[in-house]
Amino acid sequence: MKKGWLIALLLLLIGGIGAYIWYTNVKDKRTSEGGAHDDTLKPRLELTRFAITDINDETIDMNLYMLIDNPLPVGFKSPKMDYTFYIANTPVMVDAYKKRIELKAGDSTMIVLPAKLLAKKMTQVLKTLDRKDIDSTNYKMRATFALDLPILGQKTFATTVERRLPTFYIPEIKIEDIDFGTLGLKRTDVATKVSVTNKNKIPFNITDAHYTVSINGKQIAEGHQPDPILIKAQATTPVVFPVTAHPGKTLSVLPKMLFDKKDTPYLVNFRCKLIDKEKNASFQDSKLVTTIKGTLDDIKKLKK
Repeated sequence: MKKGWLIALLLLLIGGIGAYIWYTNVKDKRTSEGGAHDDTLKPRLELTRFAITDINDETIDMNLYMLIDNPLPVGFKSPKMDYTFYIANTPVMVDAYKKRIELKAGDSTMIVLPAKLLAKKMTQVLKTLDRKDIDSTNYKMRATFALDLPILGQKTFATTVERRLPTFYIPEIKIEDIDFGTLGLKRTDVATKVSVTNKNKIPFNITDAHYTVSINGKQIAEGHQPDPILIKAQATTPVVFPVTAHPGKTLSVLPKMLFDKKDTPYLVNFRCKLIDKEKNASFQDSKLVTTIKGTLDDIKKLKK
């Protein structure tokens, strides 16, 4: 009986020494190579890319594509991963990936982290970068794992990954004019003139644009522009969108439009897709949804 226990302890000792030698060799090799693999006691994260999927006035939705590498000599399981996402060293989102993560020894996997950023906070960060004329910035992820490891039990590991990538500025859309032309009996063709400001160093197209126009709380017109429109890089591009107005609804607000522009609000709901001919993965096929508000007097002042 004692002999069996001695053999078991001897095998365990040999296994421990072998694992230590393996770990030391790998660590020395990776330390000499430098890079993100230096610390072999932790799972390694790599932010491969991020993709913006939806932009609206309140939030910005994006997917963060993370590669998780397990350099440990044993597999691990993690019930969840807590993470904080930073842009220019400013925390913009705190969340948790609640799906189970399971990796074998020496294996890796790709996970997609959904991120919802507050547009107000994101805009503040972008304005700071714009003032400093910074066209690329640091995107950082700080993650904490609760790992279930064989023999050792549950351990907590924290790791940080950082990448420097081009700064993506959200396109700004402004109404320059709403020209109702001549009112018809059944329909009126309206020209809505807008300006699209793109502060990014790359051009893109907006396509499949849908929009509605409301005056004094009443929706009086809508339109659709399916064709792609080129938005120039680091420039403001003027665009004219055709809109069809309903004369019956337009006539009901006509007195306000003619004689009370100062106190007559307008609202334009606009949505489209962003497309890059180079297929930039950061925003390809992203949806842009925005609401432009003001008064008719604002448009009158712009025309002067």
